[in-house]
Order: sequence, then structure tokens, then C-alpha cells
Amino acid sequence: MRCITSANVACGVHAGGVVTMRETVLLAREHGVAVGAHPSFPDREQFGRREMQLPSAEIVDLVIRQIEALARIASNEGIRLQHVKPHGALYNVAVRDRRVADAIARGVVSVDRSLVLLGLPRSELVAAAQSAGLRTAGEAFADRAYRADGTLVPRTEPGAVIHNPEEVLARIVSLAARPDIETICLHGDTPGAAELASKIRAALEAAKFEVKNLSSPRLGHQRAP
Repeated sequence: MRCITSANVACGVHAGGVVTMRETVLLAREHGVAVGAHPSFPDREQFGRREMQLPSAEIVDLVIRQIEALARIASNEGIRLQHVKPHGALYNVAVRDRRVADAIARGVVSVDRSLVLLGLPRSELVAAAQSAGLRTAGEAFADRAYRADGTLVPRTEPGAVIHNPEEVLARIVSLAARPDIETICLHGDTPGAAELASKIRAALEAAKFEVKNLSSPRLGHQRAP
């Protein structure tokens, strides 16, 4: 929490629960970190990383219920949610499947159309959010490998998660400098994530980026004048 500006909080479906959500919101408040909902497919057994074929209406309901669950807890602690980032398989399916992307966007709009929806640049998720009138933030991944087409290497393939800190740090500044990137994700379950987050922030600041949360006029990581 000392190193990040925005936290994606699991909403009790793929992980977490009321106690964990409240503890995370309180930690975020203590450190001045913005809070966002991290909704997923109902797949606790595989941490939300298993693709599921669900009707659009069910996806809309899933997204609404998860955002509202976190929003209630945050509100009780004096915090308003800033953003939504779909988790795992739900995110990855929405990158390419406009039906799923539209369902996610409808769910977000139904709760609060001021929320920022995070997504992979040029993805169906970002397109759906923009069509629904939502603000979007193009997202890069510090600890995930990319395919040539800009999509993420599936976790089922070797090398999908980058464990070498030097490899992450070697590319972080170039990722942040891309004009379509407004926020950078580091997964909390990546081994050594806390130390790596500290090093990433130091590398960005050394490169004269001003690290901001998504409520800033220019979202995410921004090079200072």
C-alpha cells in the first residue's frame, strides 16, 4: 500500500470476503490509496482464472453485485470507489468478446457511471466502456508477458508470469511511456510483489514520472514536466 496509488480489491467471489474487503479498504484509506472493485467469474476454486460461458444478464448481475458489495463497505469507511477492473478470465474474455465486454460495461453503468473502467488498450472491453459513456484507463501489466498482438500470454503457457525483477524493471519505463497506457498493474499474488512494487515505483520516479491515481486529470503514471 505504501508503493501503489490504486488497489483492485477482490469482492468475495474469486477471493476475499467481508472481513478482507474491510481490512483492505482501511489500509487503502490509511495510505491514501484509491479503491476499485475487482469483479470476476464465480470461480473460487481456480481463483477466477477459469473461463466460463455465462448469459449476458448473469454477467451483468455478477458485476453489479460485486461492485455494490465493495461499495457498501467502502462507504461505511468514508471511501467512494474510483474504478472497476475485471479479474482474471472475465477480463481476458472481455478483451476479445464484445458481448461479455458490453455486459461488464452495463453492470458498471448500472451502479455508478462515474467509475473508471480499466482495460487492455484497443480491446473490446475498452470499446464497450467508451460506447457506454464510461471513462476508461488503458492498462499495462508489469509482471505479465505479452503476445505479438498486444494481448496477454495465457497463464497456462510457460513464461506467462514474469518472476524476474530485473526483467520487469527493464521494461517498466517503456510501458509507462506508451501514450495508450494510463495505469500499470502488478499482481498481489506474484512472488515478491511488495518488494517489486517498491522497485517499480522507484524506477518510474527516477525516470521523472509523477505517479498518480486514476482520479487525476491524466490517469495513472505520468511523466512530469
